[in-house]
Amino acid sequence: MLKIAICDDQPKELTMMQSYITEYLTAYGLSAEVKQYTHPDDLLHQLQADCFHLYLLDIVMPMVNGLELGKEIRCFDREAQIIYITTEPQYALQAYSVNPINYLIKPVDKHQLFDTLTLAISKIDLSEEQTLAVKTADSIRVLKPSDILFCEYKNHVALYILTGGEELVSRTIRESFADYIKPLLEKPYFLTCHKAFVVNMRYIEEFAKDSFTLRGGKIVPISAKQYIAVRDSYTDYLMAKERQK
Repeated sequence: MLKIAICDDQPKELTMMQSYITEYLTAYGLSAEVKQYTHPDDLLHQLQADCFHLYLLDIVMPMVNGLELGKEIRCFDREAQIIYITTEPQYALQAYSVNPINYLIKPVDKHQLFDTLTLAISKIDLSEEQTLAVKTADSIRVLKPSDILFCEYKNHVALYILTGGEELVSRTIRESFADYIKPLLEKPYFLTCHKAFVVNMRYIEEFAKDSFTLRGGKIVPISAKQYIAVRDSYTDYLMAKERQK
């Protein structure tokens, strides 16, 4: 399901934006979970546990302004859509450092907002709501692929490193790692970069000839034999992202 967060320190503005979004969802026959936040710290705290597909952020807020909030969101999720809504047009240039989909000036024109919501939602891949069941030694754990930083094959088990820092170990794998990991590779943002590693390209921060550096400083090796194929696949992924902007 589509997940939307609205953050504005003015309760009346928050209520109005909620009303507009509800009207939009009803008009287009969409369902979504919409959460309101009157303080950016509350939203940042929520991001420790969960992320949203779409953020509507005021810019002028106490303690943490919308620009800083957008940068924090990008640390958690590079794919989320961000819409800035503010009374201050002078921040527009600075706002684009977090690649928002639009920058709307209050009072918000409802039709302009609806057009922006349509564009934002068209760029959101809700298919990742499909989950992956990982059998561990004593249970079954259900994961969202977007929560996986990388997966490593080690001592006949799969070690999943999650975006929150948790490590999850599968039960002993009887088949080859290549066969075991096929369901994850159905997602276009996962890449086999080594016979024992599959990486989530969404969280790559640095690309070297022998390794990827991921969010949090995690380093995943790149096989020398696979370097050209890995380089080309990662380049194709980046180009596809650019075309979606």
